[in-house]
Amino acid sequence: MHDARMTAAPDAIAERLDTVRQRTLAILEPLDPEWITRSPDPIMSPPAWDMAHIAAYEELWLVTRLDQSAPLHPDLAATYDAFETPRAVRGDIRILDADESREYMRRTRERALDVLAGADISDDAPDLTRGGFVWDMVAQHEAQHDETLLQTLQLMPAGAYSPCAGALPAVDAPVANPDPVVIDGGPLMMGSDGAHGALDCERPCHPTEVASFLLDRHPVTIGRHLEFMADGGYADPRHWSEAGWAWRCEADITAPLHWQPDGEGGWQRTQFGCTEALDPAEILCHVSFFEAEAHARWAGGRLPTEPEWEMAARLAPESPVDAWAPWGDAVHDGRANVGQCSFRPSHAGAYPAGASASGCEQLLGDVWEWTSTPFDCYPGFRAFPYREYAEPFFGGGYQVLRGGSWATQPVAARATFRNWDLPERRQIFAGLRLAWDAS
Repeated sequence: MHDARMTAAPDAIAERLDTVRQRTLAILEPLDPEWITRSPDPIMSPPAWDMAHIAAYEELWLVTRLDQSAPLHPDLAATYDAFETPRAVRGDIRILDADESREYMRRTRERALDVLAGADISDDAPDLTRGGFVWDMVAQHEAQHDETLLQTLQLMPAGAYSPCAGALPAVDAPVANPDPVVIDGGPLMMGSDGAHGALDCERPCHPTEVASFLLDRHPVTIGRHLEFMADGGYADPRHWSEAGWAWRCEADITAPLHWQPDGEGGWQRTQFGCTEALDPAEILCHVSFFEAEAHARWAGGRLPTEPEWEMAARLAPESPVDAWAPWGDAVHDGRANVGQCSFRPSHAGAYPAGASASGCEQLLGDVWEWTSTPFDCYPGFRAFPYREYAEPFFGGGYQVLRGGSWATQPVAARATFRNWDLPERRQIFAGLRLAWDAS
């Protein structure tokens, strides 16, 4: 299927790169300059590191690899290599400051566009440039780091970051209870052969069989998780896996990340430095896989498998050539909470126009949804164009998340996209959706 977002024309590619860059700069604009080179948590990077890493990655793939030109900061190559310099040390070493990082981004983009002007992106071009693949990869890489930046900014102390949030759609009747949708089983052509900018861990498209199951029409809300908590869900080991219960006890977890007691027997949360009351109708966010799994068991359900999730999200599950979004190839406007402008999930039921063919809503955007599937390669996987993107994480205890969040940009949001993280991670914008066996 044709996807206007991935049109292989130099002007369209340049516009896509610029759209992502403008979001990067806009995200960082409200940040207190004191925090640009500091990290609020050792599992995250200083924002300035992400900025220069974005430039270094773009320079590597769009300048050095394509044009054999020398890098602007060869002495910092290891510093901005994510494997050479892990997050825990990025706040303790010499990195470019905010102005230096912005200049590095600007100069690299100028050079990259010069290379693009003379590049071969035809159907006969090498795999790296055919159809504009490497430029799409770079745009997605920056968009993914923008989401990571937002995770870091959410961890900042009060007063460090105060974004201006965009409005979200109103919902006439709040979604209070699960609403199971029957998903007929059958063949699923899972994954992609490269359409819509698919990355290597989404490839290749391969057949699998999915049994009939039920999936909640909407993701779990804050109100439903408050019921789990009021029923002693965090204190009852029957709902937790052995590993999950050990983690909950060792870390003394009693509520989602960023939640605190309100002093009156209830709960409140800190949202980008501001303390606010909880909205029960809003989709739940900032829970780990362990918490999601426990909530699902308490509710009498389970987490969906990755094939089940994709079966429910694909427009034509049996086809190897499918649309990028659950509703087809139309733009996301009015159909999903993506784009990094809302700074929070929406209410469940806010995007009925974004329903999939299965009838499930909000499968794209709002929150990443934990699945029960460990992250591993698809049959016939081939690392391309480099193995470090996904391959080192296969079989490493990571869980698959699907669907994107409010912090995901459209260029990196699609029905086949695979995210992954460790089961204890909670800084990501992740929630859950209930599934049930059909019998």
